[in-house]
Amino acid sequence: MPRFVVVSPPFRSHAQPMSVFAAALSAAGAEVTFACGPEFADLAGALPFAAVKTTRDSNSGIAERTEQDERSARQLAGFLRATEGGAAAALLAQTRRRRAEPLAAPGRVLRDLAALHDELRPDWFVVDQIDYATTLALHALDLPFVSYVTGHPTYLVSRDDQFFGLPQAWPSAVRPSPAQLALLSAEVHLTDLAHTAAFSRFLRDFAPSRPVPRRAFGLTSSYAAVVNYPELPWLPPLPERQRQIFLGHCATTDALDEAWLDRVRDRRVLLVALGTFLSARHDVLRKVVEGALRIPDLAVVVAAGGRVAELADLAENPRVVVESVVPQRALLPHIAAMVHHGGNNSFTECLAAGVPAVVLPFSSDQFCIAHDAERSGAGVCLDPNAATPEDVANALKSVLRDPDPFADLRDAVRAAGPGRGAARLLEVLGTAREVRGTP
Repeated sequence: MPRFVVVSPPFRSHAQPMSVFAAALSAAGAEVTFACGPEFADLAGALPFAAVKTTRDSNSGIAERTEQDERSARQLAGFLRATEGGAAAALLAQTRRRRAEPLAAPGRVLRDLAALHDELRPDWFVVDQIDYATTLALHALDLPFVSYVTGHPTYLVSRDDQFFGLPQAWPSAVRPSPAQLALLSAEVHLTDLAHTAAFSRFLRDFAPSRPVPRRAFGLTSSYAAVVNYPELPWLPPLPERQRQIFLGHCATTDALDEAWLDRVRDRRVLLVALGTFLSARHDVLRKVVEGALRIPDLAVVVAAGGRVAELADLAENPRVVVESVVPQRALLPHIAAMVHHGGNNSFTECLAAGVPAVVLPFSSDQFCIAHDAERSGAGVCLDPNAATPEDVANALKSVLRDPDPFADLRDAVRAAGPGRGAARLLEVLGTAREVRGTP
């Protein structure tokens, strides 16, 4: 029986799907331990849990309410302000922050993972592709690992003209100017160099016999990557020396409780959720609700995070429900459409549920995902800062008009999933010789 340790960074949007995949590996016959920050022990379920925190920041479900040190809280507030300036401003803020602190406590992460390996002796680690301190530590320790892609597949950096933090595709509604793109391109190049230099220094100090990656963001498993995404035909080239296993989605089917069933029964419902960070943009949530209310028979459920009070006046309307947190996966089979931010989980969960979406991308890989939603017919995109309530209403009417716009993709995503992906990974690894992660 192969033995795995699945290591997630302490972010609920990453830990949730990775814990589902850990359970799928166990169901497929592997011995699995789930490792994450201690506040995520509940996600392990019946699996053994190991408390390991691999990043300084964390997000237990609502970023603004997660206990952070003063520096992290200040950086979160700065990022949210940057999103108000549009796509280029948000991406610039993100890459500059990465460059200012390429790695947080990498020596501690290496020691923790070495101790975990000594205790559990796994055959394989499974690690989030963008948890760079963990990937670097496993490379330094020369331990075999599989990469898990929690975002867009382009998180796997494979080409010389590809830079982490510079979207490889843009949706129709969000296109920075040539000058903005030139500045962003220059900045992500500097960040790429800074990370590679940081990796080199770390390996010199902690593992001088290990090879230095040519590019830090290109460090990934030399054998397999599990990609929580559908295998769309237009995706750009991915690393050739690595097997990619596309999950389509990595979500469980959750039942909706009676209280929520009473709220949505016999109603045409729109779900509005901008993820664990961007629910703080209550100005955008407000205009989405105002636009949705222009459609007479549409009820609206809003996940407002820490901004419920700012939307309290909207909740006075009997067609509007505003809650801090909503059971998104359980609600999806009961809704007509969703407005989301282009996060990986929301996109893939909507695909599996057959729910069309209006996508409002703010940062990170959300622009690539919004592009894919448009191109696949699974949704339309609006600029979250420029869109008006009328724009929202028109976009919602367009996605509600066709009751089954992406049936083939929905069926393909449903036919994949974590169970099939876990079985495929075990098959792939079972035929492999012992492999070590290499740059």
